[in-house]
This record gives sequence, C-alpha cells and structure tokens, in this order.
Amino acid sequence: MATALDAALARRSASKVTDAAPDDRALLELLEGASRVADHASLRPWRVIALRGAARERLGAALAAAAGAEGDDARKLAGKPLRAPLLLAVVVVATLDHAKVPEWEQEASAAGVAHLLSLLLDEAGWGVMWRTGPYTRHPLVAEMHGLGPHERLLGWLYVGGLPGGRRPDRRTDRIAASRLTTLD
Repeated sequence: MATALDAALARRSASKVTDAAPDDRALLELLEGASRVADHASLRPWRVIALRGAARERLGAALAAAAGAEGDDARKLAGKPLRAPLLLAVVVVATLDHAKVPEWEQEASAAGVAHLLSLLLDEAGWGVMWRTGPYTRHPLVAEMHGLGPHERLLGWLYVGGLPGGRRPDRRTDRIAASRLTTLD
C-alpha cells in the first residue's frame, strides 16, 4: 500500500493531458480530502470553481481582454484554458481583519488546498498542472469567475487524462538536504 510520502515523491506535473477528466462526484471526494489542510480557526478560507466546456472559452476571452491583446496574440491567450478539459480555479476567500488569522495565513491555507488537491488528483491517475500567469488577479479575470470583494484567484489546476495512460517521468533529483537548516 502506497503512503502519502510515496505519493508525494511520485508526483509530477503533466503539461499535456487528454480530453478525459474526473466527474463532479470523483472531484468532490478528492476535494474532501484536500479540505483537511491546516486551517487556523477553521475559517475554510478557500473555494474551488470547476471550469468545463464554454467556461474555459470565457476565461480565454477574459485573459485576452486583460492583456489588451488583439489578433494572433489574443487567439493564443484565449486558447490557453483549452489545454485541459477541466480547470479548477483555486480562490482565497479572505476574512479581513481577523483577530487571530492574518490574510497571509488564510492564503497559505488556500494554497495548501491547491497543492493537496493536485497531489490527490495525481495519485488518482489524472494529469494535473498548477498554472498561474500575469493576469491571475486582473479584475476582468476575477469578474469572469464571479469573485466577491474578499476573494482572490491563486491560479488554476489544469486537469485531464494522461496521454497513453502513462504518468510523466518522475523527478529523481534530491534537494531536501540543500534546503534544511537546523538550529540548536
């Protein structure tokens, strides 16, 4: 039986995916697991928006408009959300001026949900890549997602099937020893 460490060590972003994607039932089960991240005061300062079909086209139009792009540049930007059949927009839902939980900690919790969800999707056999970009927090992109005044987009998990049913080659480099400092 694989452990959480095994899953984390095996995880790899998939930049290319097929048109297959998890349905809402499967997605809810994985999201339930991702919701168990550290969350000071149990604020649940996040939500996830699933974009399928035409919603991805509307996002592409919003990205192109946010960039002020025209012609081929607009078409290129508008096509980016079509790289995967399912985009999961991860949103910070901030409780402003909380007495114990600053906004940065709420954003860290939402980022934890995104990372854990990407790990769970990968472990379930889906291709996934977390994508951001210069227009992630642009007002036109926020409007397209229907974000409220205390919500901020962190980015999108692009999700789809794995080409050939095969995971990308796994990383074998070891970096932990170069990133750990011990103070006595």
